Amino acid sequence: MIKISHALAATACLLLMSCNQGGNEQNNAAAAGERDAVAPVLATPDAVDIHSFARPLEARVTHVSLDLNVDFQAKRVGGTATLDIEKAPQAGKIILDDKGLEIESISDADGKPLPFKVGASDANLGAPLAIALRSDTDRLVIKYRSAPDAGALQWLTPAQTAGKKQPYLFSQGQAIENRTWIPTQDSPGIRQTWDATVRVPAGLTAVMSAPRAEQPMTQGGESIFKFRMDHSVAPYMIAIAVGDLAFRELGPRTGVWTEPSMLDNAARELADTEKMVSAAESLFGPYAWGRYDMLVLPPSFPFGGMENPTLTFLTPTFIAGDKSLVSLVAHELAHSWSGNLATNATWADFWLNEGTTTYATTRIIESLYGPRVAKQQIALGVDGMNKAITDAGGPAGADTRLHIDLKGRHPDEGLTDIAYEKGAQFLRTIEATVGRDKFDSFMRGWFDRHRFQPVTSAMFLADLRANLIKGDKSLEGKLQLDRWVTEPGIPANMVKPDPQTFAEVDRAVASFSGKPDAAAWGRWTTDERLRFLNKLPRKLPTSSLDALEQGLGLNRVGNMEVRFAWLELAVANRYDPAVPSLQQFLTVQGRRKFVRPLIEALAKDASWGRPIAARIYAAARAGYHPITTRDLDKLALNSSAAAAAPQKP
Repeated sequence: MIKISHALAATACLLLMSCNQGGNEQNNAAAAGERDAVAPVLATPDAVDIHSFARPLEARVTHVSLDLNVDFQAKRVGGTATLDIEKAPQAGKIILDDKGLEIESISDADGKPLPFKVGASDANLGAPLAIALRSDTDRLVIKYRSAPDAGALQWLTPAQTAGKKQPYLFSQGQAIENRTWIPTQDSPGIRQTWDATVRVPAGLTAVMSAPRAEQPMTQGGESIFKFRMDHSVAPYMIAIAVGDLAFRELGPRTGVWTEPSMLDNAARELADTEKMVSAAESLFGPYAWGRYDMLVLPPSFPFGGMENPTLTFLTPTFIAGDKSLVSLVAHELAHSWSGNLATNATWADFWLNEGTTTYATTRIIESLYGPRVAKQQIALGVDGMNKAITDAGGPAGADTRLHIDLKGRHPDEGLTDIAYEKGAQFLRTIEATVGRDKFDSFMRGWFDRHRFQPVTSAMFLADLRANLIKGDKSLEGKLQLDRWVTEPGIPANMVKPDPQTFAEVDRAVASFSGKPDAAAWGRWTTDERLRFLNKLPRKLPTSSLDALEQGLGLNRVGNMEVRFAWLELAVANRYDPAVPSLQQFLTVQGRRKFVRPLIEALAKDASWGRPIAARIYAAARAGYHPITTRDLDKLALNSSAAAAAPQKP
């Protein structure tokens, strides 16, 4: 960790701290042509980001201005990044994060060259880009281009899209991938405003995680799009997509972008979005970003959703035809408060984004769809939390802490249900202890007090003590705050899910003797079906698996969450009749949540599963995002041993 002297910290705080403009809406700020003041960098040791080479208390980026060309043939994004910076008086250099960028030149605002050096590379973090500064340097002009294998970017051929006519590009920046296509300080604790001019081939549409600054223009063989984000955001929230895109309005401030052939289905599934925004505002305060639009991406998108401000990116796997998976949308919307307004300063506190958002999600779902649905989703989340604890080595495992130690590791290793579900249960336990009204008031205040700011676990606990506990020693003892955040396992005071939530389903699991009740399955909700499949014994005879598949049609089920639950069970039992369904499932979508555990489970089974994994991965890999392939490539499924092993049908 970088140690900060008290003198330097004080100087840096005076230099860098400023207040945002309060309650201005994004569209008002844009109309005024003004940017919010940029959030300060935290000076406490727990806010030092070990996943960034930047030294922001010496010199930091405040604004990024991109002028880029999108080259589908070369699979590169390139042009100019102009960075506004602030620095301590004695700072002689600024350090950016770089992973594979090809730097042509760096100069100051007057065009005078600035010496720079790319340091030694780390497999996870990339390399430091150190740039020498003169005493009057306050702007950097970097001419560069991304590498064809940039980890944030996926380039799809026309054949890999729904329309089959135009290519497609999209990015995924979280956690530390944006350093592969944008030269900046790629840390969530170094918030930045930004704007972009993007040139794409004529006939394609560019969208970004910011409002359009002006109407697009087409001239010659290219179209030019301009965007502007006036609120300071974490750098991972800068996102881009380019393709054959169409838009449909869903409400006064909500809408959906996607490929034209997908637009009807996407719009139907997202019909409740405007109601979700209103429900979230009633809980957490006014929506601060102007519009809330969504982009439904091709199925290779590696995550369920990504909360890019003003334009959530969504996987199409949530489209079930019955809105049964729209809690994903509620989750990404909730990030507009928990994660985008108040953002974890480092990835060690990832739970502050995801645990808070998971809690908020079920509150939104309860408001729209009722307590029963919310209770079922909470119970499923606790099931996921318990599985994650087992996977992390049990209740004593170090990675079961909310404030997690990721030293020497990629931050994605903290992306587990510990952060999501243990974090949510922590907040539900506080709510149950103090009462919903008091806790709602606290949460609204938390988001208000930390609007567009980086935060840490220590700050959250201090805020709880100052604004909720208020010196009540009895309440402090009941809540066990430090035990929840800094110690492994689950404290004994955790509020338990309602045991009656899945009473019928759990009775069906307990009495399961090999033949499912098709009538009950037919009336169950998606969440009830998931509970049933996930609670069945992990080892079942082939006759029981035959009965499940034939009675319930599980190899053909269209709901992707239910299909995944079935295929996990099938792989655990070497169930050959599910292999064609497995292959189809793994080749039509690339969602990491589905792909990684199935491929890994197959690969661990040397005699039966690994040959299947090798065959499927060879066919599917080209359609997966680099975030998905990064870990799966380590399985060496293309090795001669895997290829030579006997294959099952």
